[in-house]
Amino acid sequence: MPATTRKIATFNVNGITSRLPHLLDWLQREQPDIVGLQELKATQDAFPEQAIRNAGYGVIWQGEKSWNGVALLARGADPVEIRRGLPWDRGDTQSRYLEAAIHGVVVACLYLPNGNPQPGPKFDYKLAWFQRLIRHARTLVDLPHPVALIGDFNVVPTDADIYDPKGWRKDALLQPESRQAYRTLLDQGWTDSLLAVHGQTPIYTFWDYFRQHFARDRGLRIDHLLLNRTLAPGLQDAGVDKWVRALEKASDHAPTWISVRVPDVVAGPAPQAKAVSKPRKRPVAKAAAVRKPTAKTAPKIGTKKTPTPPATSTSTAPAKPRKRAKKRAE
Repeated sequence: MPATTRKIATFNVNGITSRLPHLLDWLQREQPDIVGLQELKATQDAFPEQAIRNAGYGVIWQGEKSWNGVALLARGADPVEIRRGLPWDRGDTQSRYLEAAIHGVVVACLYLPNGNPQPGPKFDYKLAWFQRLIRHARTLVDLPHPVALIGDFNVVPTDADIYDPKGWRKDALLQPESRQAYRTLLDQGWTDSLLAVHGQTPIYTFWDYFRQHFARDRGLRIDHLLLNRTLAPGLQDAGVDKWVRALEKASDHAPTWISVRVPDVVAGPAPQAKAVSKPRKRPVAKAAAVRKPTAKTAPKIGTKKTPTPPATSTSTAPAKPRKRAKKRAE
C-alpha cells in the first residue's frame, strides 16, 4: 500500500509565551509534520496563533491560565478537531487532552497530571485521570485507522528510563501505581515507539534545572509517543532533539519525535486535514468548549462515531529489555 513518511513530535514547552522563539526555530529547522505541545501556561486568547500560522502550521489549542494547556500543529494543513478533554468527568476543567485528525492520523495530545506530592489529592487525581485515559485509549487502539497518543505522560516506565532512580523513589513519576497504569495502557496493544527503536540504549526527554542535570545528562524519559496496531508497523526511527534543551532559557523538556510511514489510501470517510487557513479571530471566553463537528469536518470517537478504514498488519514485536542506565551519585 502506498505510504508517506511523516515526522510526529511532542514538546512540553513549559510556557508558550517565553518559549515561542525556541519553538519557531525548531519548527523551521526540523520541519515536523505533526506536533503536540503541552504546558502552554496561557489563556485561550493569549495563544500565539498568528506566529505559528506564519511559520506554515495550522493549529488548534486549549488554553488555561497559568497552568496546563495543550495544542496540536499540522504542517501545511489545519487539524480536524475530534474532541477536547477525556470523557467520563464533566467536572474536570483542566486543559490536558486534545484529539484531532492530521495528515491521515488520529493524534491525541495529552498532558498527564504530575501527581506530586504523593500521597495526596494530586496523586489521586493523577491515577483517576490515567484510568480515564486507559478507558478511552481502549476505543482507539484497535481502530483500522492510524492512531498516535503523544505527550508528557509524567511517568518513568522503568528504572532504565532514569539516570539514577535512588533519589526519585518518592516521586509520583516512579510510583508503582503510575508504572502499572502505563503498563496497562501498553498491554492494550500500544507500541512505545522510543523503546521499540532504541531498545537497550537509555534515552531521556527531560532534564530538570537543578545541579546541571542537562550538562551531566542526568535525565528521565517521561515524554512518549504510543502507536496503535495500525500505525506501529510503519515506525522507522525515533529520537530527541537535545539541541533545543541546550538553548538559553530552554524548557526542561526536549522535543521528542518519530518517523513513521502512514498509508496514503484509506477506505471510507477518513478524516483529512484541511489546507492551512488564515488566522482566526480570537475566541471568546467560552472558546475552550468542544466545537460541534459535522460529517464533513470531524469523525466522532468514544461516544461519537469514528471512521473505519481497512486494517493493516499488527504492531511490531516488543523490543528486548534495555539495560539499566548507569547509576551515578546524586
